[in-house]
Amino acid sequence: MGETMRAIGIKNGTGPAESLFVDHIPKPTPKDTDALVKIRAFGLNRMDLLQREGQYPVPPQASKTLGVEFSGTIESVAIKAEGGFKVGDEVFGLAYGGAYAEYIAVSTKMLIHKPKEMSWEEAAGIPETWITACQALYYVGEYTAGKSVLWHAGASSVSIAGIQLSRHDKASAIYVTAGSQEKIDFCVKELGATAGFNYHTEDWSKEILKATDGKGVDLIIDFIGQSYFQGNLDVGARDAHIVHLGAMSGTKLPAGVDISGFVRKRLRFEGSSLRSRDEDYQGKLRNLVVEHALPKFKDGSFKVYIDTVLPFEEIVEAHKLMERNVTKGKIICVIK
Repeated sequence: MGETMRAIGIKNGTGPAESLFVDHIPKPTPKDTDALVKIRAFGLNRMDLLQREGQYPVPPQASKTLGVEFSGTIESVAIKAEGGFKVGDEVFGLAYGGAYAEYIAVSTKMLIHKPKEMSWEEAAGIPETWITACQALYYVGEYTAGKSVLWHAGASSVSIAGIQLSRHDKASAIYVTAGSQEKIDFCVKELGATAGFNYHTEDWSKEILKATDGKGVDLIIDFIGQSYFQGNLDVGARDAHIVHLGAMSGTKLPAGVDISGFVRKRLRFEGSSLRSRDEDYQGKLRNLVVEHALPKFKDGSFKVYIDTVLPFEEIVEAHKLMERNVTKGKIICVIK
């Protein structure tokens, strides 16, 4: 039997947070374009909860082990791997799966050198979050300076990244929705959003139309789905682009949805995902983050907001915390 490592397993394959446990599995064998990375920290994402419950379409090349973003040290590099990486390099990166473990084999196309100014925890909170935000804003949403942007789930990690990107690239206005005044204050006072709207206490679509004098918003990034569908159509400005990244409220629309805005306002509605993309596409997004965001992390213009850091062994509590929807920023687990 080969070398083994600790990794987070799921009892019976799927289940609630309590089904997570520390397992011992074979250490991964890198392909000829991979590096083997000893993981120091990994980030949690909402897709991890769905995958744990058997409700996420996992790509065929993905490990059964959860987790897509990590930071750590390169232990070996295959002979055909992309240049620029060597044993001992401190890196962070994106994977199709397998980050809830002591080691991961990953394509060097998806690795980034960790700046010395950045902690392991901060680095582990970048890959999925910031690459998704860049993808939604630039690749799919076709954002250009001067447009207005609405980030739903404003205190989520992707939206926290997106607000910073939008502000830096001169959005005319940045709006957010969130479920508490505390989260709205965080988005506005800490991140620099123009205004926020509490979906528990007000009709966010009506309030955004008031705030924009009826014009609406040029680009909408949505993770909520069914319950926000009509509101997104209502607040979309003429020629607005609605980017659909998730369906936390469900996928089945109720009767009576008014889709006239598609024609009347020439709206575009486009769904997207990151994990299902091939390595070349993901690699281009990695390069965008390296060129556009990494210098801003180094000089402090951009910040990785971390809500909670927990030991690897406390993964059950980490998942329960994410399920409670009370965090502002990343939940990170560290492996020692």
